[in-house]
Amino acid sequence: MSAIVTDQIRILNARNFVNEISSGENSYYSFVGLTNPEDYSATWDDAPLAPRDSLNDENHTWDTIIGLKKIATSDIRFAVRKTTWSSGITYDMYRHNISRDNLSQPSLATSLYAANYFVMNKDFRVYICLQNGSDPENPNGRPSLDEPTFVDLEPRSAGTSGDGYIWKYLYTIDSADIIKFDSLNYITVPTDWETKGEYQSVRLNAENSTQLKVAKIVSRGVDVGPANQVYTCSIIGDGTGGEATIIINNQSKVDSVIISNGGSGYTFAKIDLTTGGFPQNYTTAPEFEVIIPPRGGHGADIYRELGTTKILLYSRVDNVPTNPDFITGNKISRIGVIKNPLAIDSDEVLQASQVSALYALKLIGTNDYNDYINADFPANGTVTQTVSTGVTAVGRVISYDKNTGILKYWQDRTLYGYDTSLEQTAAEGIYGNKVYQFSSNIGSGGSLNIIGSNKNLKIDSSFDGTTFIINNLKYYLGQTFDNGVAPPEVEKYSGDLIYVDNRPSITRSVNQREDIKIVLQF
Repeated sequence: MSAIVTDQIRILNARNFVNEISSGENSYYSFVGLTNPEDYSATWDDAPLAPRDSLNDENHTWDTIIGLKKIATSDIRFAVRKTTWSSGITYDMYRHNISRDNLSQPSLATSLYAANYFVMNKDFRVYICLQNGSDPENPNGRPSLDEPTFVDLEPRSAGTSGDGYIWKYLYTIDSADIIKFDSLNYITVPTDWETKGEYQSVRLNAENSTQLKVAKIVSRGVDVGPANQVYTCSIIGDGTGGEATIIINNQSKVDSVIISNGGSGYTFAKIDLTTGGFPQNYTTAPEFEVIIPPRGGHGADIYRELGTTKILLYSRVDNVPTNPDFITGNKISRIGVIKNPLAIDSDEVLQASQVSALYALKLIGTNDYNDYINADFPANGTVTQTVSTGVTAVGRVISYDKNTGILKYWQDRTLYGYDTSLEQTAAEGIYGNKVYQFSSNIGSGGSLNIIGSNKNLKIDSSFDGTTFIINNLKYYLGQTFDNGVAPPEVEKYSGDLIYVDNRPSITRSVNQREDIKIVLQF
């Protein structure tokens, strides 16, 4: 038994994904994380480890997330491969019957969507190539010499070179999308093609215009008929009304063919040479291939026509003073996407625009309250607290703010003796191989002291709230502290982790921001 999963289900899944985000019924978040990739591979920045698709690794990914940012409708676009028009390149032409048994020319693509049949010009206008100058002498097409720049609704040539190309204008990429979603490899496709007025004329032209647009000469024939004669023949098949005009050259061969009446309703078609008075006493009959447009005509369904199986997601990581959920001074080397994470200690789906996934402590000096100002913690170092007799909490330092005394940390399994392969076995004697939380509610034998700094510090058990004031300057902490301790703002391990990308690390600084662009392939 043989079966395939078609491109159309991939296009459908991409459309459903966009619709789901646009509806607001689900919450999607991008995230950044993993500040210490060198612990997992000494050559990470040259060759990041490939993510593993397992529930075990999913849990560890959660442990190393720094912050999450919500993906809005304005942050998502369909995407297709970027092909920028260039003179001298031979492009493929749109054909309905490209397959592994009928390759596209000249790319030898085995499917339409793998073929090189659409371009973006210098003005960010997108065109379909309906004819690439192919004829019996040039069966693979000819180099394109005239850049298409027009916005006419009907297909036509782009210039006067005679390169034989026929282009169909589809849309112009929005200027905001050019800035926001610019990519070396992809161009955006509108998410609102069916509804936005800007594209209405192209849509209506597809609905109201005749359908057949192009017929290709496969063979010119021999002794076809009198020189320089013109014949208009019917196009037969399962549609109606189609006609093709054929011109004979002075060598009694077919010189050219155009679709003079596209008719309607064709899914297969043939030029009927027994009609229109076409001569029947030829030595060898000419052959033609009638190209069937996509369902509804060119421009009716741009997603089906271009094969939009990819989605571009955009997130900007800013250093926002009023909500410092994304740390600076350390690395990020992992990005990803999560669907429907929950708010901390809640069954409610997270809705905030951005949140921290880190734990945090408000620290003060044990002897001099202000010692926190001169404290230093090594990046990716560890801190510990004796919570009670025989119980030690340990965390990895992700950031420390000397202005506020806020230490942010995570507790991944590598701190407790589990190796970097993330397996379920651990060396004995590493903090009991068990995770304990830092606390200001210490038990017998415990201490508020935090070990790991060059200063003697402890948790400020009197500190509550989300802001800290120094010299009348208010600092927003991004998390809610209770007795000097703040949990993450998102429930760890909740939702569905749908995308993980390990990247060469970058170090974030206060005066920079990162534009994150994620390509999802359906």
